[in-house]
Amino acid sequence: MGEDLIAALSTPPGEGGIGIIRTSGSGVIERISQIFSPAKSGRLADKNGFTLTLGWITDKDGSKIDKVLIGIMRGPHSYTGEDVVEINCHGGSMPVRRCLQRCLDLGLRLAEPGEFTKRAFLNGRLDLSQAEAVIDVIRAKTDRGLHLAMQQLEGKSQFIEEIEDGLLHVNAMVDASLDFPEEVGDLDYDETRTNLVVILNRLDKLLAAGRRNEVFRDGVEVVICGKPNVGKSSLLNALLRQEKAIVTDTPGTTRDVVEDYINIRGIPVKIMDTAGIRVTEDFVEKMGVQKSREVMEKADLLIFMLDIAEGIDQEDMDIYNLVDPERVIVLVNKDDLEKKRISPLQLERLFAGVKVIRASIINEVGLEELEQAIEEKALSGAVPSDGLDIMVNLRQKDALERSREQVWHACQTMQQVPLDCFAIDIWGALETLGEINGKSLKEDVINRIFHEFCIGK
Repeated sequence: MGEDLIAALSTPPGEGGIGIIRTSGSGVIERISQIFSPAKSGRLADKNGFTLTLGWITDKDGSKIDKVLIGIMRGPHSYTGEDVVEINCHGGSMPVRRCLQRCLDLGLRLAEPGEFTKRAFLNGRLDLSQAEAVIDVIRAKTDRGLHLAMQQLEGKSQFIEEIEDGLLHVNAMVDASLDFPEEVGDLDYDETRTNLVVILNRLDKLLAAGRRNEVFRDGVEVVICGKPNVGKSSLLNALLRQEKAIVTDTPGTTRDVVEDYINIRGIPVKIMDTAGIRVTEDFVEKMGVQKSREVMEKADLLIFMLDIAEGIDQEDMDIYNLVDPERVIVLVNKDDLEKKRISPLQLERLFAGVKVIRASIINEVGLEELEQAIEEKALSGAVPSDGLDIMVNLRQKDALERSREQVWHACQTMQQVPLDCFAIDIWGALETLGEINGKSLKEDVINRIFHEFCIGK
């Protein structure tokens, strides 16, 4: 694969200030110089790395296609580890298309999705966990998610390396006892068990950090539900800080699910306003009610809203009984009104063990408490991670759990099985751990991982 010269548009298609065409491969600088006319004297192929050169991309007849800046990065000091040329042209569809076509005319081929990052991995510029962090950087929806992805990209694989070093040390001790029993003697099982317990603790910390921090990457879906006219659309607008949903005094105004994304304390939240649930003969409203029930079933969290001036009736409780109380935050709206038909005692009796917030959406009272409750619910069940800032995707989590199982099994059976069988467990844990950074992963799996990238990355 590395023999080919590749090219791709690395900026989103469409109109913009600039479009960047990225190329990579041995000899690509010399090749691009054939279609580039510098504004000043000198050949592109003679330029140093990490330089920008102004000039024009030229057509086959020598006419100028576009005025561009050419960036040069010479291997191995580049993203891919190969020679890289980036053409910064104007961002319209025609200049980008013409400049890219001229690259293809030179014999470069279009890059596959993720091929630049795949070459960085194959050339040792990134390990596989760092390469996957590139996806998380691109897809980050909040500052916290971006921070965690950058931590991974900048070398959080050191924690994996520490575990690998520990397993390699145990493996060396076992091999020495097997191969040189007279010189080394029997394996020190107490020391070996101590080393394995340390490794188990490190694996547990990684898994705990992954469980806690995955919410900052994946986010949560939060549905606002309740009867008509309790303030659901007003709450959506207040959280979004914009008039996203129509608000009127007429019950049944919202007839579809209205959704948007917000950042709540670093957590990406897909917030959804639903049609008020009630018995209705209106066909369109009935469809909205059915759709509300469907999104309520799938949501990670629900904000169940009540109107303090209207009280709590059977219709409210029928809606509340549709959902798991573990996923619910009860928000009692319009607490600024003098007329209150919901008492604290009634709330305590009906919603024991459930977070209840008294709020006035119109006065923005209770919103901060609501955001705190959403954060607590989203992170509930996640054990403390000792401040370890690392994200673990599903593939990495599976490898960590399998490696932990092998280490635990070795720890439990080390004096009950022959030494060579014990060595197989240790080596198996090492091989499984190697799947995370790509040291022991099959080529088809690696290809599948990089196909998740966009073209040009």
